[in-house]
Parts: sequence; C-alpha cells; structure tokens
Amino acid sequence: MTHLLSIITFLPIVAAAIMALLLRGDDGAAARNAKWLALITTTATFLISLIVLIGFDPANTGFQFVEDREWIMGLKYKMGVDGISILFVMLTTFLMPITILSAWEVKTRVKEYMIAFLVLEGLMIGVFTALDLVLFYLFFEAGLIPMFLIIGIWGGANRIYAAFKFFLYTFLGSVLMLVAMVSMFRMSGTTDIVTLLTYDFASDPMVVLGLNIAGGVQMLLFLAFFASFAVKMPMWPVHTWLPDAHVQAPTAGSVVLAAVLLKMGGYGFLRFSLPMFPVASGIAQPYIFWLSAIAIVYTSMVALAQSDMKKLIAYSSVAHMGYVTLGIFAANQPGTDGAIFQMLSHGFISGALFLCVGVIYDRMHTREIDAYGGLVNRMPVYALVFMFFTMANVGLPGTSGFVGEFLTLLGAFRVNTWVALVATSGVILSASYALWLYRRVTFGQLIKESLKTINDMSSRERWLFVPLIAMTLILGVYPRLVTDITGPAVANLLQHYNDSQPAPTETAAAEASH
Repeated sequence: MTHLLSIITFLPIVAAAIMALLLRGDDGAAARNAKWLALITTTATFLISLIVLIGFDPANTGFQFVEDREWIMGLKYKMGVDGISILFVMLTTFLMPITILSAWEVKTRVKEYMIAFLVLEGLMIGVFTALDLVLFYLFFEAGLIPMFLIIGIWGGANRIYAAFKFFLYTFLGSVLMLVAMVSMFRMSGTTDIVTLLTYDFASDPMVVLGLNIAGGVQMLLFLAFFASFAVKMPMWPVHTWLPDAHVQAPTAGSVVLAAVLLKMGGYGFLRFSLPMFPVASGIAQPYIFWLSAIAIVYTSMVALAQSDMKKLIAYSSVAHMGYVTLGIFAANQPGTDGAIFQMLSHGFISGALFLCVGVIYDRMHTREIDAYGGLVNRMPVYALVFMFFTMANVGLPGTSGFVGEFLTLLGAFRVNTWVALVATSGVILSASYALWLYRRVTFGQLIKESLKTINDMSSRERWLFVPLIAMTLILGVYPRLVTDITGPAVANLLQHYNDSQPAPTETAAAEASH
C-alpha cells in the first residue's frame, strides 16, 4: 500500500520502455500488440488508482499514501495525495484507456504513438502526486515532450508550427517558475512542498528598481508561478497557442490536452499560489477576476466566429477555464469547490466533444463546419451523443457542467457582483456557439453528396462515450461524490489563506462598514 502512487505513476512508463525494447518491426502484428499492451497498461493503472481512491480518507486534510525517501544530492523523492489532487489522478487514469481506444485506427508509427501516450500518462500523474518542488518541476516540464511529439509527428498540415508554439509558450512560462523555486529553496533551505505550504515568505513591501512592490517577495514569487500556470491553463491573453495546438493535434492528443494538461495550471494555483503566497494572491485577486471575466466573454465571442469545429471547441475550453480561475481566486468554499468540479467536469465533456469531432473527421477528413449538415438523417446515434455533450457544455441542469458553473459563479458573486454579472453572460454566449455548431452539423437536409453514404458510429466508438456519459450524468445528479472529497481539503486551504491575509486598517474597516 505504501508504494501505490509510485506504481500508478511509473507503470505506464515501464510499459512504454518494454514496448520500445521488445516490440520490433512495423508490421500489423507489432502494431496490434502495441495497442493491446497500451490498453491493458492504462486499464491496470486505472484499477490500481481505484484502490487509492477507496483507501483515501476525505476527513483527513493532510497528504495520504505518502512516500518519502532520499533521492539524489540531498533532494527527496516524495509523493502523496490530498483531497484536491486525488481526483485529478483519477481523472487522468480514467480517461487514458478511452484515449487509447480512440486511437485504435491509427496506422502510422503505431508503436511510437502508444509509447508517447504511455509516457505522457505517467508524467501527468506525477505532476498531481509530487510533493517536492524539483520532482514537481521535472514532471511538469517533461510532459511537454511527448505532447510536442504527438502534435509534431501525428498532427495536421501545420503541425510543426503548432507543436513549436505549444512548446515555446509553455516552456518559457515555466522558466520563471524555476527561478522562483530556486529562490524559495535559498530562503527556506528545503524543496519539500508540505513544509513550504506553511513557510512564511516575506510579505512586507519591497523596493525593486525604484518600484514599491506590494506584497514584497511573495508578489515576485507569485508572479513567477502565475506566468507558468496562466499559460498552461491557458488564461487570456496568453491563450493563443491552444487553438493551434488543438486544430493540428490528432483526436487522442486533443482529448488529453483539453481533459488533463490544461488542468495542471488550475492545480498549480491551488497547490502553490493560494497556500504559499496568500498575501500576493489577495492583492492580485481583483485583477485575475477581471481577466477571467474578459476571457469568458471574449473567447466565447471568438468561438462564434469560427469555421473549424476543433477551433470552436478550443476557444470554448479557454472560456470554461475562465470560470475555473474565477472560482479559485474567489477564495471561498463554493467558488473553490466549484473550480475543482468545473475542471473535472470539463475533462469529461471537452474530451467527449473532441471525440465527437474525431468520429466524423475519420470519415470525411475535414473539420470545416460548412462541409456538414443533416447528419441526423444518416447518424442518429451520433446526433444523440453529440447533442448530450453539447447540452452538458452549455451547462444544462442535470449534467456536471451546470454544477461547476453554478458554484463558481456563486463564489464570484460573494466577492464581486459586477464580475459575476459579466461572467454569467458567458452562459448565454456558450449556448449561442454550441447550439449554432450543433444545428449546422447535425440538423437540416442531407444535401451534400459526400454525406449520403456516411455511416453511423461503430460499436467501438459507441462504447467510448458510455463512461463519459455516465460520469457527466452521475456528477450532475450527485455532485457530492466530488465535493465530499474536496470539501475538507479546500476548507483547510481557505482557512490558511484567510488567516494569512493582512488585517484591514481602521480606515478600510470604516469604509467597509458604510
């Protein structure tokens, strides 16, 4: 039981190494064996992670299943999960078998394709389980490599441009985080995240280049981490890499990118920004609030203007991540619970929407909206599945999309009514672009000759959506499955955050009373 986190982290990587060393040749047998080994490995990883979830105690707000031992040069190999990170581990392991199945028809360099996804799974799990700064950074940055290869080798016509744009944006943002981590080590003498969560970094104002910086050292460290996590989410206006990456990535790559990789930014805010730099987070809160509201409205309007299905869904993802940052920096129980819920829900819904695009792209080899129309006449099952996830993406009550948006907006309303009002308009805009897309693709007369022989979803494709539909409905009807696990950990985080806020001055208190 003490090594379960290491097992689920490194099992996919070990399987990838076995695949690279033992599976030879490019024939059909090698490709088939690579697919089955990848599917068996990801399924086993999910089953082992279920053991972790079953043994997890939500009432314990500390880290559980902790592994702590010496590593190299005085650094520690330390892993563990709490009520926040455990669900992101589960999201990753749950989606990876579905991702592998969605790539079952890949014909080019199949072994290398499966190796890339197995390595990526291990690195993503490592991000959510690492309890040492150096270990976290290694997992966080190494995850760029397999995704860079997935986009650059198996992507579309402009895959090289999109791959390098993805890599450079995310890597350059993380360089500042590395500088901040070195500074934190020099100040505290440790890279242990658990210790740093309670370390009192200086928060008095400091003068840098003649500027009086509120929050002092905390603000500088906060901004360095913010640069990395804001790009990873991505937040407006550093979001431009995401639509290009999604459009050029293969379907399985888009699923993982939207469902898991984007969540690393939100997880970073929860793990580092709020607990380690609470004063700086409080100072930055109103600015991040407005950035989030602008992101929701602006990217929703941009989505309305898209002619490419993947690009539309990509801009939709940026808008939904705006709700996440809104909830996180509301720094209250409904807001932060809602942000975590929204990230998990978005993982299921956005992953399913990219799979829906992949289903018809595999048949028609185009993502242009104008190339479709009237698919309900030939693909009734597909039309039903696409409708379900369109409604979930809009936030229809009874689906998980509604719960996440409602809680984040409730948390934002308690902090800033105007920001909450602007952000709420995003609900109307999301319905506009989502229903516009669905109507153009699915309804109407089947007049295009190329569509008159198109086939409905195969059995394999239908089974891909069953677990995603189930989770979207279950969490929409019974959200306590998530909030009961995250609630105690979030409450503990917020108590530390609120206790660390500077006491209001008498003048500010008097103004607040009026």
